[in-house]
Amino acid sequence: MWNPDVYLTYADHRARPFYDLMSRVGAESPRRVVDLGCGPGNLTATLSQRWRDATIEAFDSSLEMVKAARERGVDAHVGDVQTWTPQPDTDVVLTNAVLQWVPGHADLLVRWAGQLPSGAWIAMQVPGNFDAPSHEAVRRLARHDRWSEPLCDFPFREGQVDGPSGYAALLTDAGCRVDAWETTYIHELTGDDPVLQWITGTALTPVKSRLDEAQWQEFRAELIPMLDEAYPKRPNGITFFPFRRIFVVAQVN
Repeated sequence: MWNPDVYLTYADHRARPFYDLMSRVGAESPRRVVDLGCGPGNLTATLSQRWRDATIEAFDSSLEMVKAARERGVDAHVGDVQTWTPQPDTDVVLTNAVLQWVPGHADLLVRWAGQLPSGAWIAMQVPGNFDAPSHEAVRRLARHDRWSEPLCDFPFREGQVDGPSGYAALLTDAGCRVDAWETTYIHELTGDDPVLQWITGTALTPVKSRLDEAQWQEFRAELIPMLDEAYPKRPNGITFFPFRRIFVVAQVN
């Protein structure tokens, strides 16, 4: 279950890639803008501020996230990105930190490029940190014998996303003009167990959903020293957390 409050703990850090992505979308007066995976709606709300005359369409697979988005005034709905089909007037499609959860999402991108009107934009951002020490620590612990039963179907997700060149080639071949790049942000985290707190709202969600409360607390306790070793806290109390992100902005020819 996705928890909007946990996810928004680092809202400022999580918002920066969204704005970096959208700054490269050149749509001036789009008719319909779609946010696939709108989360709690805090960023979706900015789309109507930029494009005041556009119809804003927002979906998320999590009922909890949709409820949070509606509380912010976003007309969000529960939906599946894998089955979504663009309306004929869709001029911008946004997926921000969503497609890493979708196996075979390359096929979706190609399908959208073929369904969208000429001049429409596809903007996507996915984490590129699946080989980071934080994720490797989670995988290593999940593979431990004592966790093998409750986490037997844990989605380890190696190779879940491509690099900028791969996405650029994919969407160029699908008939788009493509701008693709990657950025590694060095987030300054503070507080107790900051890396654990960060990944609790994202990478650890599949773990938590498979454990009861007692198991979850035990898993967290075992993971903390592993993360502390990988991401030591500096004398001033700051923990540096490198986070690679992959960006793609494509315009349909």
